[in-house]
Amino acid sequence: MAYVTSQRAFGATAMAWFGDVVAAWANARERRSVYSRTLRELSALTNRELADINLSRSQIIDVSHEAAYGK
Repeated sequence: MAYVTSQRAFGATAMAWFGDVVAAWANARERRSVYSRTLRELSALTNRELADINLSRSQIIDVSHEAAYGK
């Protein structure tokens, strides 16, 4: 039977964790940017323009959320 032991320096683990936190923060920031931009652009449309793309004003938040975060 074979055993594998992994040894890592604490600094390397902490840096990897910090890198993951920074990457998650950047991803969340980008998604929030997509949400805000979509919400702003759809809100600027008239009711007629929204009807042309088969949306009502009450759907703007849901559509913006789906654009940024998926279903």
